[in-house]
Amino acid sequence: MTHPNHAVHRTYRTALAIGAAALVVGIGTTLPSSAATTTLKSLADAKGKDVGFALDPSRLSESAYKNIADTEFNLVVPENAMKWDATEATQNTFTFSAGDQVASYAASTGKELYGHNLVWHSQLPGWVSNLDATSLLAAMKNHITNVAGHFKGKTASWDVVNEAFNDDGSRRQSVFQTKIGSTYIEEAFKAARAADSSAKLCINDYSTDGVNSKSTAIYNLVKDFKSRGIPIDCVGFQAHLIINQVPSDMQANLQRFADLGVDVRITELDIRMATPSDATKLAQQAADYEKVFTACLNVARCQGVTIWGITDKYSWVPNTFSGQGAALVWDENYSAKPAYAAITAALGGPTPTPTPTPTPTPTGAKSCTATFSVANSWPGGFQAGVTVTAGSAGIAS
Repeated sequence: MTHPNHAVHRTYRTALAIGAAALVVGIGTTLPSSAATTTLKSLADAKGKDVGFALDPSRLSESAYKNIADTEFNLVVPENAMKWDATEATQNTFTFSAGDQVASYAASTGKELYGHNLVWHSQLPGWVSNLDATSLLAAMKNHITNVAGHFKGKTASWDVVNEAFNDDGSRRQSVFQTKIGSTYIEEAFKAARAADSSAKLCINDYSTDGVNSKSTAIYNLVKDFKSRGIPIDCVGFQAHLIINQVPSDMQANLQRFADLGVDVRITELDIRMATPSDATKLAQQAADYEKVFTACLNVARCQGVTIWGITDKYSWVPNTFSGQGAALVWDENYSAKPAYAAITAALGGPTPTPTPTPTPTPTGAKSCTATFSVANSWPGGFQAGVTVTAGSAGIAS
């Protein structure tokens, strides 16, 4: 498997079944004239969907990173720059420099800005946990007011509350839950709406991609909020997945939330595997990326898919899951993996036409026959088989 420059995205897989002699057979693809200029961004734009990535602004100085960021995405989310520890490390002293870099990048490149996040139990400065219940509620509201207020008019949406539930559907016993109580989520959403009346307000969590206890608990919360007029506009599904484990009911799960009258989106997609990667794992990963994008595309209120990064070079996965990685769409060298072609296919991109390259007949060669067949094709590549038959005996020279 070869992984060429991301602007062309050709992948060749050939299987040679040769009798008694070995011949060199050339195989190529004829790409539509639009293929070289087609990007995920252009395809997503055409469908009215977001295709986003998580940005660390310090990496924009790397030309390969910036080129992909600039051309392939129409939405950007700050990986860490707007979290509590980055914006209010000391109580009531706010720092927005990194977040402002992300916001400026989004504005200068015409990308939608998705804010992440306002309330989360992790990456939380120590001073927050030392507050009593009354002070904590006030501090939470103050944080939301200042951060959402600072980025008002720049962020289209916010992850207001992140990872508030356990896998069994119970509330995570975070400092907010244990000190303020179960009302902290609705208080956070009310404060966010007061700070920014136009941004869409979302709740975001992981392991909620299929119908299960955790996603059902969030479903019930959204249903309750909608019935009581608590402001909530959208639900984020992180989708940190493992190859060959995309839930079969993912689309149905997205749809049931959409039926409540909220938007849905895939917010932090990556699909990891046991490393090292190989052609089989990468093919499965590609199929899984396509499944996730297709599930979103099939739900009218699914706003789009955000990939949690660009390149495996900077992925959070290897440092968190020992022995696993290769979870993103570009490898460590910024070469597009088969997942890129699969996402292109899901978004309705151009499909190449595989064509055999004629092989010159050597002078004085004896006769033989060759058959060429395409076993599987996708935008940007194909898998083909060549069978060469030399008769009952091998051909010398």
